[in-house]
Amino acid sequence: MKQILSNKIFRIFLVAGLFTIANCPAKAQSHKTENVVIVTLDGMRWQEVFGGIDAALLNNPKYTRDKDNLEEHFGADVSLDKRKKLFPFFWSIIEQNGQLYGNRNVGSNVNVANPYKISYPGYNEMLTGCVDTGISKNDKIPNPNVTILEYINKQNKFADKVAAFATWDRFPYILNEDRSGIYINADDDTLSLSSSTAAMYNSINKITPRPLGCRPDLITYLYAKEYMKQKKPKVLLISFLETDYAAHNGMYDLYITSAHAEDAMIADLWNTLQQMREYKDKTTLIITCDHGRGDKIKEQWTSHGGLIDSGGTWIAVMGPDTQARGEVHTESQLYQKQIAPTIGKLLGLDFMPKDSTSLPIKTIVQ
Repeated sequence: MKQILSNKIFRIFLVAGLFTIANCPAKAQSHKTENVVIVTLDGMRWQEVFGGIDAALLNNPKYTRDKDNLEEHFGADVSLDKRKKLFPFFWSIIEQNGQLYGNRNVGSNVNVANPYKISYPGYNEMLTGCVDTGISKNDKIPNPNVTILEYINKQNKFADKVAAFATWDRFPYILNEDRSGIYINADDDTLSLSSSTAAMYNSINKITPRPLGCRPDLITYLYAKEYMKQKKPKVLLISFLETDYAAHNGMYDLYITSAHAEDAMIADLWNTLQQMREYKDKTTLIITCDHGRGDKIKEQWTSHGGLIDSGGTWIAVMGPDTQARGEVHTESQLYQKQIAPTIGKLLGLDFMPKDSTSLPIKTIVQ
């Protein structure tokens, strides 16, 4: 009798337990992203990212010195082919495995929220998640705002695992080097690592000409790659500059070839990440820019700012927590200020900017 009663009680608890499990919401799966790499192409227009070389600028001898060469390498009859020639990594690997936002021709809008549409305010917005009207110029002033990189670096899990490599000499100020404690290598800095590779890169950097007034983006990339291989940071920012310098100088040939070279560097970066056990299948790559450039008045492609239609930007992302949607055609409005909280969310951190409307981009990280 006792055995029968015991069996009945067991069955009751078993059924109750199964009912409870069936009716309880599943616990959210933790994110697979353990590392984030951010790459920025300064002043890179969305028009070329999604449409390839601009025919009007290609055929204007004021901006394009060698039309035949540019057309041979990047020309095509349709924009889908042109953009793939210009950005082969974007329009093969990222399109197949990630998401691309910012093609305004299909209703995908990405904008800066700041009214200034220049670099320091753009990077501040991108990395702090807020618009600061006190930052309206590109002056060398330490950023009073806490960036997502500084916030991450202050977490025990990520302490001394955050680094930034930039061609532009403003980044030590944008990231507030003294306060943040982030390792920052910018402008004329050398790479202080004890390796023969680092020594070789320093020698190359020393003798490399600077026709645009800054070290080549290739040096910035090689430094970042060697640092990554040796130090294995959890969060890495790489910021290129040549596209912006070339555009300001009206050199469309160099603007295009620099963009193409940066795509190749990003491809090499991704391949390197996938060959390292610390990064393979657990790293999210985010690529974006700080502002757009003029286009309604074609001659304004060289410029940007508050009075020019240069607020349109773009975002490309790929990683283990981001669904493969390719080029996003859904009508949407994203803002540059959402990038910082998105980075935090990917790493399981609740980064709350001063502007509480800066929410993570849900389609990038569920």
